[in-house]
Amino acid sequence: MSKTDIDAAEVARRIAEDDAEEPFLLDVRNESDYEEWQIPGSTNLPVYDELLAHDFSGLESHLDDLPEDTEIAVVCAAGVTSARAADFLRDHGYDAKSIPDGMNGWGRVHREYEVDDADGVVQIVRPGTGCISYLAHDGDEAVVVDPTQYVDRYLNAADERDLEIVGVADTHAHADHVSGARRLAGELDVPYYLHGDDAGDLEDVTEVADGDTVPVGDRALDVHFTPGHTPGSVSFRFGDALLSGDTLFLRSVGRPDLEDSSEEAVREAASQLYDSLEGLTELPDDTVVLPGHFSDEEVRPLATKLGELRAETTNELLSYVADGDEESFVETIVESLSDEPANYNQIKQINWGKEQPSGDVESLELGPNNCAAN
Repeated sequence: MSKTDIDAAEVARRIAEDDAEEPFLLDVRNESDYEEWQIPGSTNLPVYDELLAHDFSGLESHLDDLPEDTEIAVVCAAGVTSARAADFLRDHGYDAKSIPDGMNGWGRVHREYEVDDADGVVQIVRPGTGCISYLAHDGDEAVVVDPTQYVDRYLNAADERDLEIVGVADTHAHADHVSGARRLAGELDVPYYLHGDDAGDLEDVTEVADGDTVPVGDRALDVHFTPGHTPGSVSFRFGDALLSGDTLFLRSVGRPDLEDSSEEAVREAASQLYDSLEGLTELPDDTVVLPGHFSDEEVRPLATKLGELRAETTNELLSYVADGDEESFVETIVESLSDEPANYNQIKQINWGKEQPSGDVESLELGPNNCAAN
């Protein structure tokens, strides 16, 4: 990497770690693109079209707005205009670097966290897309849960801990990102675990159902069937940890409209989701909830004890479950659904085995996370 570049992973590290000096993040994309999806804490200067034409007048007119004593990390869509902007800023005395591959590079970043309150769990966070996956391990064995398409991240995480991956699982058929589970399981010749109702046309799937277990070392992931977000959604309990997939998030629950968006179907799926959450809330208060997604929560790792989650008021939909108010739960979901995840239909077709990945499959899943119900 050039000395005039700063890697997206390094930017993510410096944002996440308290003792690291954060760069000033300058996003030069058009305002509409910035508003849709951005790096947290960044500042938008919409001069993208000007920079494409090698016109630096817009950037020059805002030089006084930029810090002179802080490193500036410039980001665009793919790293071209940001490199031009960084060159211009350096020529004017600023300590400026470009993020290679721009927001595309930001979307590929993965960060690992040990979960102190959950023995044997590594949380792997993808800050650019809000996706979370896990390495559940015991002894020298591990099972990967909800991996992204970047399977080397999990191979490396296991190697660094001297672990052998003995299984790969998806909590459901994802709509927001292309699953790496089949590929990872195939490369390692280990089982791929998935509920049959979400298996689509997939072959070589080890189907799981409520009450089943997925072995790992001398322990196991206990399968809880939690339909609603999808017909085959499951959650995995691993000791004190609950890998809740897209059933339960820290501040919301999984949206139930991505299989069928008709109001009747959404209401039926929301009712299923209510029942699933009602079952999960019967688990002990000290159960550590480890979700499959996040939005803008800054806590790392993303983890909250179930008792605290029930007592807090930040998860409105879960509070309806605690109060036994199914009607308000369903009505709130129906009335507050946001835009669907980008390209979700094509992503689901790939994850169901109905369509083969082709072209730039990485770009399909870039953008904000919209898997929550509200």
